[in-house]
Amino acid sequence: MKRLKITSLVAALVLAVAPAAQAQEVGSLNELLRQIQQGQTRDSAEARQREAEFNARKSEQQQLLTQARNERAAAERRGAELEAAFEANNSLLATKEAELDEALGELKELFGVLQQVSGDTQGKFANSLTSIQYPDREDFLVALGTKMASSTNLASIEEIEQLWFELQREVVESGKVAKFQTNVIQSDDTVASSEVVRIGNFVMIGDGSYLEFNPKTGALKGLPKQPQGRFTSSAGDLFGASAGETVTVGIDPTRGGVLATLVESKSIVDRINDGGIVGYCIIGLGIVGLIIALFLLLSLVSANGKVSKQLKSVGNPTADNPLGRVLMAYTENKSVDTETLELKLNEAVLKEVPKITRGLLIVKVIAAVAPLAGLLGTVTGMIKTFQVITLYGAGDPKLMAGGISQALMTTVLGLVVAIPMILFHTFLSGRAKRLLSVLQEQSAGLIAEHSEAAHKA
Repeated sequence: MKRLKITSLVAALVLAVAPAAQAQEVGSLNELLRQIQQGQTRDSAEARQREAEFNARKSEQQQLLTQARNERAAAERRGAELEAAFEANNSLLATKEAELDEALGELKELFGVLQQVSGDTQGKFANSLTSIQYPDREDFLVALGTKMASSTNLASIEEIEQLWFELQREVVESGKVAKFQTNVIQSDDTVASSEVVRIGNFVMIGDGSYLEFNPKTGALKGLPKQPQGRFTSSAGDLFGASAGETVTVGIDPTRGGVLATLVESKSIVDRINDGGIVGYCIIGLGIVGLIIALFLLLSLVSANGKVSKQLKSVGNPTADNPLGRVLMAYTENKSVDTETLELKLNEAVLKEVPKITRGLLIVKVIAAVAPLAGLLGTVTGMIKTFQVITLYGAGDPKLMAGGISQALMTTVLGLVVAIPMILFHTFLSGRAKRLLSVLQEQSAGLIAEHSEAAHKA
């Protein structure tokens, strides 16, 4: 009855909401009622069918529940049995371990030390140059360490002797110079078999150049940059030496530290290149100044020698030296009065001044400009450094190294050029002044003699 009321209420709502077109399709209210009754009949039939299926499977579900409970009880009994067996085995294991410890005695400590030595040896051999020549020992040490990782596995006498042999061989090979074939990574990243020379446990040399050993990969590769020439030449001598021949060669007792420092150190050419364009300009100024200074030095030395020679024969003047030309001016003007002669000699001396002092001003200017150019390079390098700091920050000093190197190198180049130029200018200026003083002294003496002769006459 209740279900019928709900159905009637739904029908009434449908009639109230449905459009007129739907009402026409139904035809009449009785037709609609008939359709609702048919739908109710179908729903009741389906519900009764589901109820029948549920009641039919109810006994089956009860059977499955009983089976699951039986399986749980069996599993609980099995778990209790296994737990009891575990406790028994654990007790037996403790007893056996105690018996094993008692049977081993002092050997247990021996095997513990052996395990520690095996692990330490594996790490040392991995960083040793001798592992390149004997790569098979790594597998033995790894296998031995894996075996002894468990306390139940003990090393055999043969394995202990093998470990002692490898340690002894490492000591012996560390004092040998050996030549053998091995794979070397070439400059084009290809691997090729090459003949190398191992000096103890210090350095590896291949084809006259030092090689770099990478412990992580176990590979040999040529250094990106070889150390200074004297080390490379000695390495070449060793590579080409025969057995028993004594050769002096540089080794790295730090196993790569000193060699890396030598490789990173810059040569003179590299440092000059750090100066950039400003550095090249300073060097160009220095070369020009040096050429002029040497030319002036040769000229003054030659003139000084000729003047010294002329002093020994004042009565026979020649035109190939400044003093001779002054004396010739005196000879040509002996008949004039003293004042006129003095003017003529002063004029002759003044004509010699540019010839004697030519080029000194250029040397002086170069001596003054070189440090200023170095200061210009310093400022340029610092600007470059600040630009790098602005872009990348100050966290990585290598990024700022280029600008700082340029700043310092140009300063050094400027001082290197300026200091010799100042010394050259001082020395050449002194020689020129001494030469001019000789001319002035001789000129004054000639004027005095002419004046004395005029008074006597």
